[in-house]
Amino acid sequence: MNRRVKDPVCGMEVDPHDHALVYLQMHFAFCSRQCRERFLANPHLYIGSPGHPSPKQEGLEIVKRRRLRVATPLSPDAAALLVEALQTLMGIRAVHAEGDRVEITYDLLQATQEQIEAKMAEVGVRLGEGWADRLRRAFVNFEEESQVGGLAGSGTHCGK
Repeated sequence: MNRRVKDPVCGMEVDPHDHALVYLQMHFAFCSRQCRERFLANPHLYIGSPGHPSPKQEGLEIVKRRRLRVATPLSPDAAALLVEALQTLMGIRAVHAEGDRVEITYDLLQATQEQIEAKMAEVGVRLGEGWADRLRRAFVNFEEESQVGGLAGSGTHCGK
């Protein structure tokens, strides 16, 4: 009999040994490295604290819509490959890629723009490299970290 456990980030039923870790003497397993990374960044978003359910346990979703500019326009085939790759990430709701623009909708409790950017780089898509593009992305990454960190409660970012 194969016992399954629930991934605290995305809610999928997974093998207890998949991407497993022990946190505060509790065992957790995850469907993917992405979910494990999201958990490690802010565990209390997903497991709460004694006597207090987590935002995720309360059903909170933080839906974000972002528009990213790529360095060179995508061909229709490259756009389709990018959409397919991004849809493999947990928390992705919608992706549209055309020309030099990518529009993506996602749940911040499951995915971050930083993870989205990493997946884009993994499939060979470079983002706009002008100072305004880089500044905008840095601000979004900071804003996402601040928003999630505020939800996680005090003490979750100590020493980081």
